Amino acid sequence: MILTVTLNTALDITYRVRSLRPHASHRVSEVTERPGGKGVNVARVLAALGHEVTVTGFTGGATGRVVQERLAAVPGVVDALVPVTGATRRTIAVVDEQTGDTTQLNEPGPMVSPAEWSAFQEAYEDLLPSVSAVALCGSLPPGLPVGAYAGLVRTARAAGVPVLLDTSGEPLRRGVAARPDIIKPNADELAELTGSHEPLRATQDARRRGAGAVVASLGPEGLLAATREGRWRATPPASVRGNPTGAGDSAVAGLLSGLVDHLPWPDRLTRATALSAATVAAPVAGEFDRGVYEELLGRVAVSGEVSAA
Repeated sequence: MILTVTLNTALDITYRVRSLRPHASHRVSEVTERPGGKGVNVARVLAALGHEVTVTGFTGGATGRVVQERLAAVPGVVDALVPVTGATRRTIAVVDEQTGDTTQLNEPGPMVSPAEWSAFQEAYEDLLPSVSAVALCGSLPPGLPVGAYAGLVRTARAAGVPVLLDTSGEPLRRGVAARPDIIKPNADELAELTGSHEPLRATQDARRRGAGAVVASLGPEGLLAATREGRWRATPPASVRGNPTGAGDSAVAGLLSGLVDHLPWPDRLTRATALSAATVAAPVAGEFDRGVYEELLGRVAVSGEVSAA
């Protein structure tokens, strides 16, 4: 079983409009609601790939109840969310149908008390003995210490469970120092972490800071990986038009799926790149176009070198 941690779960709401214009009223052509937050999106993709997944994090208020109701309808996903007094946040994605661009509005999330954080940490430790890998994903809700992910990384490592970290800013900086097995930043997050805007140099620097492997999302240009085993670049055959929200989460799902399936790194990167691109072709985050995914699996180009070390 794979465990995904979403400390700042959300109800993802996607609006589609003909054309998004500032200072104007818009008629929404379609509305979708899904349980969300980065780790929840990862879990839904993993479940669609046939993996058993447990989701944990925080849930609260009326929005939290809707998230749990929607999560219960997802086959293969087990709900282990921890209740809090505050209300789960909402995220709003507005898709411009003419341009394909997406505008994202993210609420901050509920205030988490020290007692609620302690209850979560106990629940997390109880789950670890039964899992094969864990993903720590997304932003921190108000009230949590900036080193929250670093502590969760150390707990997973102490339990012998491989851990992937996908966050940004200071939580990422602290988390890398705790030595996660994999981090999955995008290009901007990687530059913020290392100070370098040259992706290859930045991935190597992030490894020196403590990450076992660094897999950087480069948007439509694919993935760049620096690992103990070597360095690789995975590139999709063409840019996919659609909604990019959740594409990075699907890349995380692909990396975790490849990890628990014991695939070599080039095959993990192929799976992650194909899933990421297939998610752009899907209407909402946490889903992927299976036809696009299967077609891309044989067309993703992976180049690189195996480390002599």
